[in-house]
Amino acid sequence: MATPVESIPLPELTTDDLSRYSRHLILPEVGMEGQRKLKAARVLCVGTGGLGSPLAFYLAAAGVGTLGLVDFDVVDASNLQRQIIHSTKDIGRKKLDSAEEKLKALNPALNVVKHETMLTSANALEILGDYDIVADGTDNFPTRYLVNDACVLLGKPNVYGSIFRFEGQASVFATADGPCYRCLYPEPPPPGLVPSCAEGGVLGILPGLVGIMQATEVIKLILGKGNSLAGRLLLVDALEMKFRELKLRRNPDCPVCGTNPTLTELIDYQQFCGIVPETKEEKRLKNGIPQMTVKELKQRIDAGEDVQLIDVREPYEYQIAQIGGKLIPQNDVPQRLHEIDREREVVVHCRSGARSQKIAEFLKQAGYPNVANVAGGILAWADEIDPSVQKY
Repeated sequence: MATPVESIPLPELTTDDLSRYSRHLILPEVGMEGQRKLKAARVLCVGTGGLGSPLAFYLAAAGVGTLGLVDFDVVDASNLQRQIIHSTKDIGRKKLDSAEEKLKALNPALNVVKHETMLTSANALEILGDYDIVADGTDNFPTRYLVNDACVLLGKPNVYGSIFRFEGQASVFATADGPCYRCLYPEPPPPGLVPSCAEGGVLGILPGLVGIMQATEVIKLILGKGNSLAGRLLLVDALEMKFRELKLRRNPDCPVCGTNPTLTELIDYQQFCGIVPETKEEKRLKNGIPQMTVKELKQRIDAGEDVQLIDVREPYEYQIAQIGGKLIPQNDVPQRLHEIDREREVVVHCRSGARSQKIAEFLKQAGYPNVANVAGGILAWADEIDPSVQKY
């Protein structure tokens, strides 16, 4: 059974409530008492992006009384393919303000609490402590571990979802008897190993599927009905439209929720995930690879210097934007080394500088003596050199 959220005293339903939620009221599993529980519930949505959009929309429509929203970003045109709570007119606007407007338009009785901040170890316990349930719609590992640990320490259910390309997953962590996120993923992947959605892409509809799964789990927890995803990981492959389920168990040795927990307070999650601020030297030289700024590249091109520029993006990306260079997709580089002159300096670029860094390191290991990476890639070029170059 789902774990009920204690919300006492329960508020009464107004005449408007009875009309608005009539389809809920005739469900025996919801009824008057269930709708009053929804009205009393306080749910925190961490993020108002791809997952947070459908999640917040459906919780507002269902009659959840208080929705907390955590975000500090602004709406970008590239968000609109999947972040349905925002619209074209909202580009450049704070996501929190855009989301609040849409949610209040849908349900004027909704109490929206905006937390315009990055969730950190310093503020997480205070922010999460005011809510019954936390729904994690973030897209980075430090925040996922932070949300998980804070939920375990506070005894709050953590309704989890994540997406990438055509695949998504959802679960419920940190319940009384179930596992936590660390039981599934004890250690984060090395920085840069798992591409972000900005690097790897995501089917715009996918966060709708996963976000609605999260909203469903939140509502079940509030009502105390049905079987939650606690102890289960639901996997969806949207391209094949297939669902799989994995059984999860609490790890007795888990440092947060195990039998003898060793992590009893929040830590530095950037450091835990291997993300540390770059020094000046690291900005100039990363893993032995010189980092060339787009301004330096432009100056050298304009001066007519012999720059062997290699673009390691995919052909479909090349169709969107180009800044010059020979196109050799990253996976083709090992088979096409004969096309790259070892006697000349090699300058590698991609969309943001991540993939090109890996290829530059590969070329260095393959015996190329003079290799550089274009820091920031196409995005930096569009920002600092030529705004007509399309960002994506």
